[in-house]
Amino acid sequence: MNEPKIRKGFRKKRVKRPVEKDVVSGYDSHWEYELHSGLLKDWNFHTEKVNYIVEHTYHPDFIKTIDNKTILLEAKGRFWDAAEYNKYVWISKVLPDDYELVFLFSDPSAPMPQAQRRKDGTKRTHGEWASSKGFRWYSEYSIPDDWVDVKCKDEEL
Repeated sequence: MNEPKIRKGFRKKRVKRPVEKDVVSGYDSHWEYELHSGLLKDWNFHTEKVNYIVEHTYHPDFIKTIDNKTILLEAKGRFWDAAEYNKYVWISKVLPDDYELVFLFSDPSAPMPQAQRRKDGTKRTHGEWASSKGFRWYSEYSIPDDWVDVKCKDEEL
């Protein structure tokens, strides 16, 4: 059998959920309305919200303790999609106070994925995104000297 060719880097488009027409207000579908009108008429409907968390693990690229604070240094060439960069916002919310997630961008001026063009023709950059979310970020050229092997930094620059 011949296997279908899959292009590398190609992401299949998400199939949108079909929208039912003429659904009674307050219900997500005709079926929910029918259930609540008959078989489940004595049940409460959409009266409570339940918070939940989907547990994930994060493996930072580099870790070092500096001035009693554990720095999780994430080296990013670029973000590929919203799910990827939003992941870091969620990670930062659960970090203990003595931990900090910091980005090291290969090109902080690279545009974010799906960024809209501004009136001046520019797009939101990785650095602007990080700043707007409260993250510290650096490039190889701006990373503090006490965080790196200065001999290597001087040789590379």
